[in-house]
Amino acid sequence: MSRYTGPVCKRCRREGQKLFLKGAKCYTEKCPVERRQYPPGQHGPASVRRRKQSAYSVQLREKQKVKRIYGLHEKQFRNLFEYAASRPGVTGQNLVIALETRLDNVVFRLGFAASRRQARQLVRHRHVQVDGSLVDIPSYRVSAGQEIALREGSRELDIVAASLGARTRPPLMEWLALDEKSRVGRIVRDPERGEIPLPAQEQLIVELYSK
Repeated sequence: MSRYTGPVCKRCRREGQKLFLKGAKCYTEKCPVERRQYPPGQHGPASVRRRKQSAYSVQLREKQKVKRIYGLHEKQFRNLFEYAASRPGVTGQNLVIALETRLDNVVFRLGFAASRRQARQLVRHRHVQVDGSLVDIPSYRVSAGQEIALREGSRELDIVAASLGARTRPPLMEWLALDEKSRVGRIVRDPERGEIPLPAQEQLIVELYSK
């Protein structure tokens, strides 16, 4: 599967806001989106003066923003939306909760990695266990009561120590519990939409996919 390897700050500039794709560095470095408040490319400055965006364009940009925050490709995101739509309840909220309960995101939320990209790498390289079994699938869906831990030989990795010790490390989510010393976390309960700090209007995504 292809993956984006270019400057992640370009993605923030395209969406017009910080997406915190570089983790702790986004808190300590001056972001290009603050210096150049227009999309990347030779036509970027001119696009600021363009006419008002259509409803479709607004919905599309909201979807692209959420995809980039969580580091997903279109097919992955569409499959996740279809799963959310098949569940009882509000589809938009189901979608956000499904994104949050991906294994790579939970590893990031526990503080084992400074960014979701780094968390995905930890999972892919078989450093993470779920209920005592190695899992190397970033999209693995975790649920309440499950235990997420770093395997014994990975607990002292430099990137893990740096992430847990960072001054800019976000506070632990209320639906998670963490034993930092033993590098073990647990899903206490399913998250609620109001507890997820995602700056997005998921209803716009639902409207886009419902066309």
